[in-house]
Amino acid sequence: MNKRVILITGGNGGLGQAIARFFLGKSTDDVVCLGVRERRDHVDALASEFPGRVVVVTLDVTSPDAWTAAVTEINRLHGRLDVLVNNAGSHEDSLLAIMPPSSWDRVLGTNLDSVFHGCQAVLPTMISQRHGRIVNISSLSALYSPAGQANYAAAKAGVIGLTQSLAKEVARIGITVNAICPGYIDTEAVAGMKPEEKSAAAMRVPMRRFGKPAEVAAAVHFLACSDAAYITGSALKIDGGLL
Repeated sequence: MNKRVILITGGNGGLGQAIARFFLGKSTDDVVCLGVRERRDHVDALASEFPGRVVVVTLDVTSPDAWTAAVTEINRLHGRLDVLVNNAGSHEDSLLAIMPPSSWDRVLGTNLDSVFHGCQAVLPTMISQRHGRIVNISSLSALYSPAGQANYAAAKAGVIGLTQSLAKEVARIGITVNAICPGYIDTEAVAGMKPEEKSAAAMRVPMRRFGKPAEVAAAVHFLACSDAAYITGSALKIDGGLL
């Protein structure tokens, strides 16, 4: 298969941008659809840099109707959808004892409900093609849950559970479903840390550095390629040996 159509959510963030660039750099045929809700500066710049190969899709990942509309539009434009990367997410850290219920709901919505809605939206197309790749971005917090992240850790652990269950459901149809669990990656989340927090975090990593977005993107690209056809239901850590 030469041309593939890839949908990446959270396309305006650092990790989404890195994943998109990796796909675009590895093939001149791939078309990348970047799902965004509001902020569009980075995706618009990428679309200008790769005319005809980057499509910006308005997508509220917490809305089933928005997912249906986005996938319908992608099928109308390209007639197929080969890869879904569920990358959108957010966190609102707080001790559980004082965590507002609204914070719990928002974090579960953007990190877990969004993955459910996205997988459900693309499955009819992938099933009809009898081929597809779904890569869900979880987190090391799902496996090594820190204090103050009960909502985020629960959501990302749920992503792994969803991934493993769905992988079994669609394995015989030629669809693989995998998760990636990044640790400290040099994106917006790390940039927002105080200098002393960043230094302490880096010292906890055996490699003594943070991961690069391109290193996560390389793993996503591999799981989406034909060489990874026998890998499904996996949760791959990318954490510099932290766990």
